[in-house]
Amino acid sequence: MLRAVLASALLALPAALMAQQAAKPAAPAPAAVEHPKVVMHTSQGEFTLELYPEKAPKSVANFLQYVRDGFYDGTVFHRVVNGYMVQGGLYSRDLTQRRTRAAIPSEADNGLSNLRGTVAVARGTDPNSGTSQFFVNLVDNRRLDYVGNQSSLTWGFAVFGKVVSGMDTIDKIAALPTRAQGPFVGDVPNPLVVIESANVVGEEKAAPARSSTAAPTAQPAAPGKGQKKASTPPKAA
Repeated sequence: MLRAVLASALLALPAALMAQQAAKPAAPAPAAVEHPKVVMHTSQGEFTLELYPEKAPKSVANFLQYVRDGFYDGTVFHRVVNGYMVQGGLYSRDLTQRRTRAAIPSEADNGLSNLRGTVAVARGTDPNSGTSQFFVNLVDNRRLDYVGNQSSLTWGFAVFGKVVSGMDTIDKIAALPTRAQGPFVGDVPNPLVVIESANVVGEEKAAPARSSTAAPTAQPAAPGKGQKKASTPPKAA
């Protein structure tokens, strides 16, 4: 008799456990990551960038601060290479440099690839020299991806976002004729493409910081006269 009671109890145990588990509320699904977005209004139209702070926290924070400071308002896309990239974020309409904050560490090893429509940090020969300049890839530029830390070339360029609307504006900019102008021996779009305003979606625009809009005292030298053209991806082949 005792054995029969024990056997019945053991048989009932799994069913009771299953009933308890079924009664527990299901774990909530992880909330979708809310990516910040930036709208840039240019003289050729507007486009919207979605940024990836979970992949490139320093690059995104740096870019957003420049946007909030009003730094990009009145800057131009100074380098356009159709079939490659468009680059801007440092030079004013007269092609003089604006004063930037300190450079940030490269996050090129974040696993994001320089595919068409992605936006990346432009830099000089030092991988950790990126400041305000950025470029948008017009094609899949996988050769700009991180390969290793052996050299500046293998470091690649840090992708931190993507154009999610207005890629037709980027293509329109890319299709403009180019010329030599100011300190540049070529690739300057004609007419100049001005970023009229840049805003973080859902945020009020802060007043521009004086220190971020002041041009440096020394004018940039033309490439080939002892000064490297700063913060730029390698020339297209």
